[in-house]
Amino acid sequence: MSKGHMTDSDLPWSFPVMVVQLPETGLHQVLEASAAQRELIAAAAGVNAVLRATASFDVRPEPEGHVSVTGRVKARVEQTCVVSLEPVENDIDEDIAAVFAPPSQIPAKMAQKEEGDDAEIPDPPEPIIHGAIDLGQLAMEFLVLGIDPYPRKPGVTFVPPETPEDPDEHPFAALKALKEKQGVPQGKKPKGK
Repeated sequence: MSKGHMTDSDLPWSFPVMVVQLPETGLHQVLEASAAQRELIAAAAGVNAVLRATASFDVRPEPEGHVSVTGRVKARVEQTCVVSLEPVENDIDEDIAAVFAPPSQIPAKMAQKEEGDDAEIPDPPEPIIHGAIDLGQLAMEFLVLGIDPYPRKPGVTFVPPETPEDPDEHPFAALKALKEKQGVPQGKKPKGK
């Protein structure tokens, strides 16, 4: 299965919300990943295990068919320490913020972005697919962003392997050789009369 062609059933954490069913006042939604979903999230995120994953969202309809989503995803993941290779648990706590729009509106927004000046222009909206916004997928995207790519156990420091130093290989040896070539005496102070 290639990553480029994910169907809804391939998504580890999926919770579609139909835009037409959103109340005008917005929707507050809390998700908790099941054990089976956490296993799939761990595999997709490249971690040993996802011990828990929860997300809370506020989904609000905006003008022009847009929908704003704000919220937070919290998770605890088990990874392998890059130094000791022992398991280490890390907490993830990421704020979520995204704007969704009907796909027909997004190309026009992109064109405006290209013609505009270099001012800070927000990212284009995410597309609303088949009239729905997948909160589970959104939570997972932010969860993956929060994962430390180089996890370390607390108190573990990286110690480079001991290698006997060859004085000729020392980084300053080349500099010293260069100075000697230019006739600069090493370590000798000119004698005062």
